[in-house]
Amino acid sequence: MIKLSGVIITYNEEEHLEKCLASLVDVVDEILVVDSYSTDNTKAICENYPVTFIQQEFLGYKEQKNFAVEQAKYDYILSLDGDEALSDTLKTSILKVKNDWKHPGYYCDRKNNYCGQWIHHSDWYPDKKLRLFKKNSGEWKGINPHDSYKLKNNTKSGKLKGDLLHWIYRDYEEHKQKVERFSTIASKAYFELGIRSSIFKIIIRPSWAFFKAYVLRLGILDGVFGWRICKQTFIVTFLKYKKLKLLWDASKKR
Repeated sequence: MIKLSGVIITYNEEEHLEKCLASLVDVVDEILVVDSYSTDNTKAICENYPVTFIQQEFLGYKEQKNFAVEQAKYDYILSLDGDEALSDTLKTSILKVKNDWKHPGYYCDRKNNYCGQWIHHSDWYPDKKLRLFKKNSGEWKGINPHDSYKLKNNTKSGKLKGDLLHWIYRDYEEHKQKVERFSTIASKAYFELGIRSSIFKIIIRPSWAFFKAYVLRLGILDGVFGWRICKQTFIVTFLKYKKLKLLWDASKKR
């Protein structure tokens, strides 16, 4: 049986962290938490579990996760966020893989809890995530704040049974605040990569994002919460490209 490190990055995760840690204790052989100097009870909660606790200034989402992987004791990694937990079915599936590891990485479906309701459609389910992998089989990539683990050379991954449970927003106001913040982070990341915006992108990309999530991926079936999620999908895409255009406009005036 392989040895498995459960790796978590945290910042002020006291609301859901206990669920996360409790779901790991019977599955992994090490729990490593890399914390960005939380100001809540994150550290105290970790002290109730067999956790190796490291503090590191936040480097960026993908950068922080790559740093955390490097600190892990074992060569096989299970990576979670502090507001995620393993379902019972997913636990069983991971334990089976520990006894018969075949692929460099394994993905599962993430199920999101939005304002107290589990979401079953739109871009939010099935929300495919590769979180179980062998160290050095790939790395965390993407454009902040949207990171994902990418295997090298398009290597084939395996599929785990069961859902990764994710508590995403406690209320609609929190969602709107995160949309504002994430659109700023994304626009700056796009700007640094040399990606440009335009009036066409500002109009068309948000409209397509909404139509895809609400109609093609059946967000309409999640009722009022589905409408709110897809509406904010439109808004975050609109703000990202609008802010990106403003950054490019400002750069021309320098």
